[in-house]
Amino acid sequence: MTTIKNYPKSFSHIGITVPDIHKAVKFYSEVMGWYIIMEPSKVTKEKETAIGQMCIDVFGEDWTEFEIAHLATSDGIGIELFSFPNGIKEAPEFNPFNTGLFHFCVQDPNIEELIDKIVSYGGKQRMPIRAYYPKDKPFKMCYVEDPFGIVFEIYTHSYELTYSSGAYSK
Repeated sequence: MTTIKNYPKSFSHIGITVPDIHKAVKFYSEVMGWYIIMEPSKVTKEKETAIGQMCIDVFGEDWTEFEIAHLATSDGIGIELFSFPNGIKEAPEFNPFNTGLFHFCVQDPNIEELIDKIVSYGGKQRMPIRAYYPKDKPFKMCYVEDPFGIVFEIYTHSYELTYSSGAYSK
């Protein structure tokens, strides 16, 4: 193990743009079980509040309003959902070879049940469920899509357990 001179930063949240904030909140709260921290709210462009000014700083001047909702995972990671009225309402083409965010991953020991629920809500299973160590350990994974075409992965075990055994070594 390499000695790190810098401490590891914790993960706070991820922002996901969706075409319909209400359908996304329903999917992520009912399928993923994520807690709704803030129901969908409308944000309008204005400079009188700190939030309004911050949104202008982030998004620039070419917008008038959007909707936002906040959810949280069981381990306190935030999920910030955005829906912009004038944005493209289709997921970008899946291309993991280009620079950018490729996917996020969730963990559930009952991978089959979660995949069935994702599919029943309009999502997709992108591949068969695969085992990292089929002869040694019950670690499984699978890539899926939410109903909006956003790709994510499911692990049955923690990231540390999955890779500490040397998934790529012989």
